[in-house]
Amino acid sequence: MSILMTLRIAVKALNRNKMRTMLTMLGMIIGVGAVITMVALGRGAQSSIEEQIRGAGTNMVTVFPGNMMTMGVSMGQGSSARLMPDDAAALRALPDVTHVAESVTTRQQIIAGTQNTNSSIVGTNVDFTEVKTWPMKYGAFFGEQDVQTAAKVITLGVNVAELLYGQDVDPTGQFVRVRNHVVKVIGVMAPKGASSSGQNQDDQVFMPYTTVQKKLLGQQHLNYILASAASGDRIAQTAAAVSDVLRVRHDIGPGMEDDFRVLTADDMVAMRTQATSTLTSLLAAIAGVSLLVGGIGIMNIMLVSVTERTREIGLRLAIGARSSDVLYQFLVEAVLISVVGGGLGIAAGFGSAEFMKWFRAWPAVVPTDAIILAFGVAAGIGIFFGYYPARKAAALDPIEALRFE
Repeated sequence: MSILMTLRIAVKALNRNKMRTMLTMLGMIIGVGAVITMVALGRGAQSSIEEQIRGAGTNMVTVFPGNMMTMGVSMGQGSSARLMPDDAAALRALPDVTHVAESVTTRQQIIAGTQNTNSSIVGTNVDFTEVKTWPMKYGAFFGEQDVQTAAKVITLGVNVAELLYGQDVDPTGQFVRVRNHVVKVIGVMAPKGASSSGQNQDDQVFMPYTTVQKKLLGQQHLNYILASAASGDRIAQTAAAVSDVLRVRHDIGPGMEDDFRVLTADDMVAMRTQATSTLTSLLAAIAGVSLLVGGIGIMNIMLVSVTERTREIGLRLAIGARSSDVLYQFLVEAVLISVVGGGLGIAAGFGSAEFMKWFRAWPAVVPTDAIILAFGVAAGIGIFFGYYPARKAAALDPIEALRFE
């Protein structure tokens, strides 16, 4: 029997009980739609994280303090105070490093007239805007002379500027008070948005790191160092070179643990997306249970169909149909239910993902491999759960089938 004839008979058989066929497909529609939606939301979250991290700077390599041992006791990551301005200067000599920004952080109350806010203060140098690819909205960033002299100047994040002076107001030339220091505002950064850690980067202010060290914190060490590799394909080599230089400068011998951590954008992406990937897989697996339920529903309906069409099967076998023709016929019907339901489920998943993107502003990306996989799984479920009823139909004895009431 030709495949077209088989399809025509399958469509006619399924059309006899339209409501039952649609309810059977519903399990596949819900299952495939749920899987597509969960994967789309998970991939969207991963893409958003990657975009935030890669948009945070140009080929950025970040050096953080590592672990410090005190009296044989580990103080934990970030406790080391051995990152120094001289380390940053040594990194500038590396051929693959184009910019280096020393960084010191604190949190202080910033007062302007009757307005005030508690904001994160980032002490850094003139390379910061190059490393972070961060343009100005008003005024200018501080210069090398300001860093050398520990000048009392400050550049505001746009949110801080709006809170202290109002929206779309250029505060360049105004003065703010930080602790007991009067500091001149020399510019406002352009909007940047959230960082990879979720921190609002626009809710920060920037001062020369020497000013923060000497006048606000009274410390000599750095909290971290930002470096920019010469090109995207040299980031890994640059990170390795940075690590080698710092190990030599900190007298860290072979086999000894580093007292610093060197992270690249790829490292940060991997760290941030690992939890998201695990959660996405878990949700997709839970949603996949409904696919199993849908497959059981297909088997149940096909078994009912075999019972209802016993005399039809007997008649077809009696006039010359082969058992393989009967098996193929019922198998095609099961796969047709599954594939059509899977196609509608993919459409439902697309619609659900777009709805979540519109309604809750959640990022959602439907990957092509998920569509192909969902469609393949739907067809596989039809074959797997449809084979037993089809085999049962093909094994019927023609005489007994014709006698069936």
